[in-house]
Order: sequence, then C-alpha cells, then structure tokens
Amino acid sequence: MWGRLWGRKALVTSLWRTTALGRDPGAQAAQRGSRTRRALCDKAADTPKVAPQTASPGRSAYRNDRRPTAFEKKILLWAGRFKKEEDIPMLVSSEVITAAMSRVRIRVCYITMALTLLGCLAMIISGKRAARQEDTLQRRNLEKKAKWRAEAETELEAGAIKAP
Repeated sequence: MWGRLWGRKALVTSLWRTTALGRDPGAQAAQRGSRTRRALCDKAADTPKVAPQTASPGRSAYRNDRRPTAFEKKILLWAGRFKKEEDIPMLVSSEVITAAMSRVRIRVCYITMALTLLGCLAMIISGKRAARQEDTLQRRNLEKKAKWRAEAETELEAGAIKAP
C-alpha cells in the first residue's frame, strides 16, 4: 500500500513542496546543476558564423531592390527621401519605398484630421450664426410648404378659369 502511495505523483509533489528543497529556489538550482542547460541551444554558439553567398559580391544577400513606378517616385519625393526625381536611383529597396509610403500615409492622415476639425468648426460657427438670426430648418420648411400651397392654389384658380 505504501508503495502505491509513494508511486503517486500527487504525494511525491506534495512532499517535495514541504521540504526545504521545494521552497528554496537556490537549493533547487544547485541540486539540478547542469540539467538546466539545453543541448539544442548550445549548438548555434559553437558553429562559426559564415557570411551568406550573394550573386554579386558587393551587395547584401537580403537586399530587395526593384524599379520604382512613377507613383512610387512621387511618394519618395513627397516623403522627402529625395530632393528631385533625377536623384532617385534606378533600383530602390522595398524597405525604403515602404518607409516612404508609411510617412506619406501618416501625413495624409494628419491633413485629413485637420480638415475634419476645420469643417466641424465651420459647421459650429455657421450653426450659431443661423440660430442668432432665427434661421432654423423648421422655419425654412414651413416657408417652403407655404410657397408650394400658394403655387398650388394659383394653379387651381388658373385651371378653374380656363375650364368654362
């Protein structure tokens, strides 16, 4: 019976926690010793670093150059990456184009936010001015309907006169 209890994981872990080794992290590390080292992690540190092979020896292996389109050239100019279109090289890395697009996208967002705020302020000012002059939508609507009624009555009268 005791053999079964000692074999159970719950009893073993509870005994482990109650001992001094289970409570002291420094004692656990000392007891484990070299068990904490992982063999798979040490392999990369032992191997010498080799430079990657490239097609042309003067260039980076991971450089992703491509020809920019006319729109991408405009974006590179708007982002301030180059001063003139003649300064843009034939091949530009995709990272430079992506960074320029992000910069232009942020500028467009700022401009949109500023225009939205200006539009809101203009609507507030015009609404307050209309309220001071008592020019409300309800009043405009009533005037429009009165005008339509007057036109309808004149048409009915003109039709009644022409009927005999």
